[in-house]
Amino acid sequence: MRTIPLAHQQTLTLALPAILMGIINVTPDSFSDGGLWQQAESAVAQGVRLAGEGAAILDIGGESTRPGSSPVDADEEIRRIVPVIQGLRRATSLPLSVDTMKAKVARAALEAGAAVVNDVWGFQFDPDIAQVAADYGAACVLMHNRRDIDPAADMIAEVKDFWARSIDLALRAGVRPEQILLDPGFGFGKTPEQNLQLVHHLPELMSLNCPILLGVSRKSTIGRITRQAVAAERIPGTLAAGLYGVQQGAAVLRVHDVAAHRQALQVWQAIADVSLPP
Repeated sequence: MRTIPLAHQQTLTLALPAILMGIINVTPDSFSDGGLWQQAESAVAQGVRLAGEGAAILDIGGESTRPGSSPVDADEEIRRIVPVIQGLRRATSLPLSVDTMKAKVARAALEAGAAVVNDVWGFQFDPDIAQVAADYGAACVLMHNRRDIDPAADMIAEVKDFWARSIDLALRAGVRPEQILLDPGFGFGKTPEQNLQLVHHLPELMSLNCPILLGVSRKSTIGRITRQAVAAERIPGTLAAGLYGVQQGAAVLRVHDVAAHRQALQVWQAIADVSLPP
């Protein structure tokens, strides 16, 4: 087991086979659950439900990052997420993560009680966000991203190079090495084939010695494979991709459907713990 120090004297314990990060999108336009948790009260209730289902951390986002989504300014993002973070801090003891790429939003979220900054641009969008994370002693999730899809790109090499730059930015700002998690960015600026390659080759991405967070939940690549256009109907495919990722070394799964993943991981662990009789 490995423990990652977070802000506000909290810790995240990475236990085998993986821990679960529950998703709370406080947005009208997220690809799977946009509009479901727009009101702070309903978002807090959803967070409490995910905690009861077995989430070890909750990730709150106020801006959709799906392809074609409309940008949200920092003040609106803060208006959406801060009441939810404050409500969840009162309602649950779980550590909270803010899903943002803006320093101003990260600062407001950390002030409100978040302990992790989950940046879909790996600290390479807003030059001030790494320093904000460091100032508050927050852990960080550094995700790979790219603006354009290039089917010819060597995605393994590119993700490694991108992460190396992100880690350097984090360390230079003062984030502690043991507070860094890495996300290969499944579904962000990649072809479906490249997404699958990243999951298959996760062991090659672990050379930077940081835990891997994998976010495959309900993504369009799964829909393409299964011919399932409705995101909420992609749970079985999500479970398959997530469990394969855990087998390849992922330490954290960022998911919409915590209960289903917890059950799958419980069965995995039970089988793994079985020993032959003497």
